[in-house]
Amino acid sequence: MHERTVEIATADGRMPTFITRPESDERCPVVLFYMDALGIREELKDMARRLGTVGYYVVLPNLFYRDGGPSFDPALLPTQGPDPEMMRLNLALSHAQVLADTRALLDFLEHEPAVSRGAMAAIGYCMGGRHALAAAGVFPHRIKAMASLHGGYQVTEWPDSAHRLIPRIKAECYFGFAADDPLTPPEHQRVIAEALTQHGIPHQIEVHPGTLHGFTFPERYCHHKAAAERVWERLFALLRRRLG
Repeated sequence: MHERTVEIATADGRMPTFITRPESDERCPVVLFYMDALGIREELKDMARRLGTVGYYVVLPNLFYRDGGPSFDPALLPTQGPDPEMMRLNLALSHAQVLADTRALLDFLEHEPAVSRGAMAAIGYCMGGRHALAAAGVFPHRIKAMASLHGGYQVTEWPDSAHRLIPRIKAECYFGFAADDPLTPPEHQRVIAEALTQHGIPHQIEVHPGTLHGFTFPERYCHHKAAAERVWERLFALLRRRLG
């Protein structure tokens, strides 16, 4: 694998971005990887690498760069719960900021020789799920596959709630929900499902039995191996269908 970290200029500073792709000289479709609220860490980079090994140019930006790019230890979650600073950063990071960051990423990718110029994907975990959903609605001409894994705060009363952008999506969507997740309760799942159906957006919604929020992450106490591997199967199939 080829991998590097670059700093991408944005309106608010310089955004460190981890990039991984195959060693092949062929151009690769892009996967925009939106991080969870624990921040950039080796666990997340390994997940990006797994996507890269099957033929994609994976871009993992540090969305907390405005606050110095902190990360948080997942090992502390079962005993101490969510770090208050992590939650503050999570809720303070607006769609407007992330969408501006995404525009900067797209501008950067236009000049990357290893990138194919066709369809791309947006994948997000936890906090990143709502940002991937919003990006699919704002950049429908580019994003043709979207996956949100145990995404939080996707349906809110906020004027910029991600679910309000569903009518604009032109991507095939996959939502992998945890069976027990207070951040995406069944009523929120229904809102998302109804909007996708109403607007004729191809999608799959899956609630993984016996899982908790964060179940896809291998280093978390709530990791559910069988469900996490099922999610990888769904992701790879979605990417093959929409990106090749």
